[in-house]
Amino acid sequence: MAPRAPGRGQAPAERSRPPASRQRSPLRRHQEAVALTPAAPTRRAAARLAGALLGSLTLAACSSLPPPPGRENLRDFALEARFALRVQRPEQAPQSAGGRLSWEHRAGRNRILIANPLGYGVAEIETTPERSQLRTADGKIRESADADELMEAATGERLPVARLPAWLLGRSSSDRRMERDGQQRPASLNEAGWQIEYGYDSESAAALPARITLRRTDEIELRLRIEEWRELP
Repeated sequence: MAPRAPGRGQAPAERSRPPASRQRSPLRRHQEAVALTPAAPTRRAAARLAGALLGSLTLAACSSLPPPPGRENLRDFALEARFALRVQRPEQAPQSAGGRLSWEHRAGRNRILIANPLGYGVAEIETTPERSQLRTADGKIRESADADELMEAATGERLPVARLPAWLLGRSSSDRRMERDGQQRPASLNEAGWQIEYGYDSESAAALPARITLRRTDEIELRLRIEEWRELP
């Protein structure tokens, strides 16, 4: 005979609780946020966060914009990408996180949406020459004059937000730091302590990068797989 279910007044047996874990690193906390689907309240907030940016991107995609111009002429742009961030420091186990990235760049202003692999928004960063703002899925807002500081708060690592728009397009403040492939396209760049490598899906000499890898020494590696480039009007 199957055992009887406990009565209403009977408290269920208390489950044993695991011992308290050690303090987690910022990247580990971010990895969990990016890798897992948020709980219900956070999911609703994340959906609103994602909708704010993705809605505008959808409108841009639906409008009959011409294809992006050649790499050298592109100024204001939007891109959609998948990212993988890996960190390995001495005497520490490697840590990694991944997800999706939407980036809009207009005349010194940036709007960046970081989402988990399922598309739920984790953080949104808006930057201007004067001030930057981070908004997280739980509705918290943080401001700073340093956009890299806000990126660190969102990902656990300090990434060069101000330099990235130029690097995404394969541009450098000095051509001496740039190596080019047989088509005279950017192949690698060494600037500000970062090594950037480029890969392409097209043979066109004017093609925009489809794969970008950024490394800082042997500690940090950020890989981007760009799925779409668009010119913004």
